Amino acid sequence: MKYILVILFLGLGFFSNAQEVERNGKKHIVKKDRIWHEGNDVTATFSLEEQAKIKDEFSNLVEGIKLKEKEAKRLKKAEKDQKNAEKDRKRAQSKQKKAEKELKQKEKAQSNYEKATKNYSQAQSKYERLKEKGKLSPKDEAKWLKKLESLNEKLEKAEKKMKRS
Repeated sequence: MKYILVILFLGLGFFSNAQEVERNGKKHIVKKDRIWHEGNDVTATFSLEEQAKIKDEFSNLVEGIKLKEKEAKRLKKAEKDQKNAEKDRKRAQSKQKKAEKELKQKEKAQSNYEKATKNYSQAQSKYERLKEKGKLSPKDEAKWLKKLESLNEKLEKAEKKMKRS
């Protein structure tokens, strides 16, 4: 950005002085088709060939300034494009991170659901085995039912979270 401003100001400085053409140690100012020296019109004192040379020098100076201005504009546009590309890259990165986070949440919810299902089915089958063998006292049976109810609630919560994500 600094370089662009420097080039722009130099271009403006050259453009404001671009009307001055130095010839034989004297500075001449070209305005329209007239040549001036120290405020006097000296166009008639030069031959047509000299006038053409001075006007050519003036044209070359003007073209140089225009080229510098175009280069400054091109640099400014390139810098702007680079900033936009950087913004787009950051936006894409942000979207990717968000998608990765959502994927992790889904995987975690799925894992929790599978774990809850496994724990519930194991506890239920163990309860059934103990009940069939008659090894459960009424107190133990109440504990097992409470445990199964708790595991069932965890399973339902895990299922809801999995469906949400």
